[in-house]
Amino acid sequence: MIFKKRTFFGNEPERQPAEHPAELERRVAHYLAVSPGLDAIDVTVTVTGNTAVLGGTVATREEMVRAEEAAKAVEGVAEVINHIELSKGGTG
Repeated sequence: MIFKKRTFFGNEPERQPAEHPAELERRVAHYLAVSPGLDAIDVTVTVTGNTAVLGGTVATREEMVRAEEAAKAVEGVAEVINHIELSKGGTG
């Protein structure tokens, strides 16, 4: 896998302070993306204050649990509300 440098119209995107909800969303989404045993391509993250709300779908209940655990492990997240559902054809 090749990662390209993130740019926005040729410029690096502006970083938000660590306590900013957008930065916390970015960190949670990144942690979900790199967590082993979790396909988080259809998982959404929304942060309000220090509460992360997970939505979307995953294939198994184990992935639902892994996603919640991964989000809780991110520094700055005090609470995780898990609204992830099983995708059609997912296993319980």
